[in-house]
Amino acid sequence: AWPRALLALPAPVAAGWGGLVLAAAYALFSGWGVPAQRTVLMLAVVVALRLSARRWPWPVVWTLVMAVVLLLDPWALMQAGFWLSFVAVGILFASGARVERDDPLDAVPRWRRWGGAALGMLREQAAITVALAPLSLLLFGQVSLIGLLANLLAIPWVTLVVTPLALAGALLPPLWDAASLAVQGLGAWLAWLAQWPWAAVFRAIPPVSLAVAGVLGGVLLVLRLPWALRLAGGVLLWPVLAWQPPRPPSGAFEVMAIDVGQGSAVMVRTANHTLLYDTGPRHGSDSDAGQRVVVPLLRALGEVPDTVLVSHRDSDHSGGSAAVRVAWPGARWLSSFGVGEACVAGQHWVWDGVAFEVLHPAPGLYGPDGQGLRSTNAMSCVLRVSNPSEAAWLSGDLDAEGETRLAMARPDLRASLMLAPHHGSASSSSPVLLNTLRPRQVLIQSGYRNRFAHPSPVVLDRYRARRLTWVESPQCGAALWRSEAPNTVHCHRQAARRYWHHFDAPTGTAPAEPGEPDTDTDVPPARTAD
Repeated sequence: AWPRALLALPAPVAAGWGGLVLAAAYALFSGWGVPAQRTVLMLAVVVALRLSARRWPWPVVWTLVMAVVLLLDPWALMQAGFWLSFVAVGILFASGARVERDDPLDAVPRWRRWGGAALGMLREQAAITVALAPLSLLLFGQVSLIGLLANLLAIPWVTLVVTPLALAGALLPPLWDAASLAVQGLGAWLAWLAQWPWAAVFRAIPPVSLAVAGVLGGVLLVLRLPWALRLAGGVLLWPVLAWQPPRPPSGAFEVMAIDVGQGSAVMVRTANHTLLYDTGPRHGSDSDAGQRVVVPLLRALGEVPDTVLVSHRDSDHSGGSAAVRVAWPGARWLSSFGVGEACVAGQHWVWDGVAFEVLHPAPGLYGPDGQGLRSTNAMSCVLRVSNPSEAAWLSGDLDAEGETRLAMARPDLRASLMLAPHHGSASSSSPVLLNTLRPRQVLIQSGYRNRFAHPSPVVLDRYRARRLTWVESPQCGAALWRSEAPNTVHCHRQAARRYWHHFDAPTGTAPAEPGEPDTDTDVPPARTAD
């Protein structure tokens, strides 16, 4: 029967279409991700060309498959896996060696075949690692230094052990337990590698123009070209590695209210130092804003916090502390609940001509064991950041009573910028505090349609009565205020607006009263007095 089948369907045709069917079945079984789509489509194009006696150049095949993937899923452009996958395949095509053998394969000793295969895999992984390093820096703000070592085991382990066991488990379910053990063993190996001190290098994400030049430089380094051209790749790569994001000048500072939903996380930067005030909320037993938002953002900006001040124990302010502490174990910690040093009124320091002063809680509010004697909100650490002309006020969830006591004790206090106490709750932003500070700008960190209905209409009415300008994180995203331009708040969601973003409030601000200058020109979607 088999000889007749071979006559009916030639072996190359059966092998080509059979391999394509198996590849498509496996891709569907694995979830049909972008790498799987790329593999199946590229295999389909190659099989179709070979069986039709055509041979297209690899750039044409590579571009065609990319176009087909995007036709099926245009959103793939937004996925890091799309770029990593296609660039890696392009590197393999462009840097691969074409070896023509005159001697039959059987004449080559087995150890030489195995050694050649191992060296080929090592060369391919090294080329991909070097070429993808600038792209990884652009997408993730980090470059893995153990990626090559990890892939040398992970790729054959997944291919030869995990995948066969997982597929066979569809027929014999107990084999899924073996596949799970294989994955756990691989995870333990990778976790051990990730603990190495130099497992990854974190750098600020460069501008797109520099990043594209860096990617081209990484590609040139691994292509089979004369060394003079390869060294040109190093020239293109160097600006990416040397680039540093701009910082405030000496004597100035900036405040960024990070968009962490219903919680608080604020970054304060001077010319050479960074302070993180609160670390964002916890979202469950295994997720928090520290690991999902705060740490990635600060690393993307190239920031290393010198001091982390956690205002109080509540999880919407301290939920990300563990992730931040792991990321920067050398930072100084201040809090009101026994983590690090206790924040006490009277603590002060100066960075680059900018003064930092802790105003609350007083030493008498701590018990002998170092724990607060009042509620967590009442123990909130209040921080004032100032230079000779401007000041910012950060007060956590301090209640109206604490605000009034502070304002009465220090009637000389002023602040150009105020982080809305307690996310705009009616229990804070007391009239006494507002009349004392007289802020011009207010940043409200609250979650979209949060269950507490923050900010409270009562508080917004107080802001309107005093003609304050405020922005809310659901509409503004990350809000950036600079002491050099105290009348302006930059909203990241407006500056990097996506077509699916919608704002309840119109862009710009309400007109000022007759005779008053309209100074707030970059606060979308800010709200001011009617």
